[in-house]
Amino acid sequence: MAKLPAAIEILEKQFGPHLNYQPPGGWESRGEPDKLVKTHCCFCGQQCGIQLKVRQNKVIGFEPWEEFPFNKGKLCPKGVKRYLQGNHPDRLLSPLKRAEGVGFVPISWEEAFSTTVNEIKRIQSAYGKNSVAVLSGVSLTNEKSYLVGKFARVALQTQELDYNGRLCMVSAGTGNKKAFGIDRAANSWEDILHAEVILCAGTNVAECSPITTDYIWRARDKGAKLIMIDPRVTPLARTCDLHLPVRPGTDSALLLGMLRVLIEENLIDQPFIDAHTTGWEETKTAAMALSLEDASRISGVRAEDIKKAGMMWGQANTSFLLHARGIEHHTKGVDNVVSCINLVLATGRIGRKGCGYGTITGQGNGQGGREHGHKCDQLPGNRDITNPEHRKYIASVWGIAEEELPGKGHTAQEIMNMIHDGEIKALISICFNPLVSLPDSNFTREALSRLEHYTAIDFFLNETAHHADVVMAGSLHEEEEGTSTSAEGRVIKINKAVDPPGEAKQDTQIILELARRLGRGRYFDHFKTSEDIFNELRIASKGGTADYFGITYERIQKEMGVFWPCPEIGHPGTPRLFEDLKFYKEDGKAHFNPVSYRPSAEEPDEEYPVILTTGRVVSQYLSGTQTRRIGGLVDLCPEPYVEIHPELASRYAIKDGDWMNVESRRGRICLRAKVVTTIRPDTVFIPYHWPGKKSANNLTIRALDPESKIPEFKKAVVRISRASNP
Repeated sequence: MAKLPAAIEILEKQFGPHLNYQPPGGWESRGEPDKLVKTHCCFCGQQCGIQLKVRQNKVIGFEPWEEFPFNKGKLCPKGVKRYLQGNHPDRLLSPLKRAEGVGFVPISWEEAFSTTVNEIKRIQSAYGKNSVAVLSGVSLTNEKSYLVGKFARVALQTQELDYNGRLCMVSAGTGNKKAFGIDRAANSWEDILHAEVILCAGTNVAECSPITTDYIWRARDKGAKLIMIDPRVTPLARTCDLHLPVRPGTDSALLLGMLRVLIEENLIDQPFIDAHTTGWEETKTAAMALSLEDASRISGVRAEDIKKAGMMWGQANTSFLLHARGIEHHTKGVDNVVSCINLVLATGRIGRKGCGYGTITGQGNGQGGREHGHKCDQLPGNRDITNPEHRKYIASVWGIAEEELPGKGHTAQEIMNMIHDGEIKALISICFNPLVSLPDSNFTREALSRLEHYTAIDFFLNETAHHADVVMAGSLHEEEEGTSTSAEGRVIKINKAVDPPGEAKQDTQIILELARRLGRGRYFDHFKTSEDIFNELRIASKGGTADYFGITYERIQKEMGVFWPCPEIGHPGTPRLFEDLKFYKEDGKAHFNPVSYRPSAEEPDEEYPVILTTGRVVSQYLSGTQTRRIGGLVDLCPEPYVEIHPELASRYAIKDGDWMNVESRRGRICLRAKVVTTIRPDTVFIPYHWPGKKSANNLTIRALDPESKIPEFKKAVVRISRASNP
């Protein structure tokens, strides 16, 4: 044997040969997974298919699920990293209670349940049933959404129930119901591939719904033209055929201008309008009342570009219109939505291949969550809580008298206003972080401090839960079986991959135990599994517009999702609505809705001359409760910033990377400037995923759309200045 090098002999003398040493990390050390679980991403409304790798009751990685038809294995950065949250050291492992001068301390489940129930009983006895409110989230499955609604109305017997979809999809839902009588995207995304023109209004597709980008790219590969309406040149807009840089809050003026072009250039489908719609003459009159020049001046978009957009849309044979929060987060969000639908109906492009309309759902179960009963004005199956027949049917399913069913309550922001005013004394929340996600954070913080009791159910101690008296450790997406409904209207299966860690419980177990301790267990004791809840949901939805009766767990698994409405077991589901040109309004027709431009709640003035708009970045999600705990996502965008045009920045001597103050009538934040040419010179943009002094919602306004009651997140007025390092 050759003599070893001297250096090796020295190392062996000091440390030994270490021939059996194996690194602590690395691929091999992880071992093979015990199982691979087909399920779905926990984040946005696309609900992409994914396979979770599980070993020793922990999610250790993922594999693409290439067979799932929507994403075919593709995932965005959040989907790739979503598996990392389950083992985070911040994960709640037991119930907690607030201890003065200490913070939060672990307690038993007995103490958590008994404290919560005793406080609810005390407060309702003193102030009435409606003094207790419930706020829930649409990251919950359909089963849990249904259960929360039933829990609030049957166990708590309160009307004060709403959900964080109030901050997301309600303008779209309200507009859809006004026009079509049903609240769902009219098509599966497959129809995007066959559209000659695609119009995206107020949606940063590439960052907020990345897999939808693939559908648009593939359509463009086949020759489709793309129109983007947004005050920023978002990633997808960089290569679009026409970008319309609309001034925030003026979308309806721009859309009225496009409709006027269709009318003047005789690009409408009059036979379709006559046979299948109502309200056209009033809508036409409203469009013609605003000149193209005025539409241009109001919207900040050149008249020739508005005309070009109208011509592109009108001359196409097939088209697909997509919109999202950019046009919906306004005091006229519903006006903006029906203005989009008016373009679709005026050209008769609905109900056939390549002709569609879709609302890009924001949250994971933003579609299913707004169908089955945890909205203040809604009962399962998307029924109306004020409709006597709807009330009677759901009461019969639940086994209560119709008069026992509470009436219509208040919306999420209105509930927070009522807490602030002392009308609501106690709150139960589940997977909702209003201190970060509601507008005017200082107001929300003050309101939370006035509660007599607050119980939060969540898997991390989010910023709102810091104000709770009791925190119940709930479950992650992968810790409980259930269903979800995607942006397309496809009902899909969430498969349980692991058990909750430590003493944490499944959300369903927590809600059912609270119902029992409130003395209402007889209405809930038949729920032994999530499938039991889903089967009651199916019955409760039967005959409603969101009819799930023909959908079963077995069918979902076998068919990789089923599109509702699906009224019978043998029904194939409905990927494309309105193929028979029958709509869900009482007269069977689609309804035009005339719109006139009106100002936003706040408009720029000498004191606050700059427009603020807000939105997402690709690596973060909503209030950031989950994504701000995933290192690989934090690294992509660790801090919020202010996007500002060079022209506006130069007026205030602000350079790229400088600290700058942004102040509204409600608050002030200090962030780094990101000087870019891809935003309007009269507008600044701040992403909203961060809490506390970094929260964009310190600045936003509590003004609401009069119909949908969605807050005006996308427009506030501010003043800016250069700042020293904070």
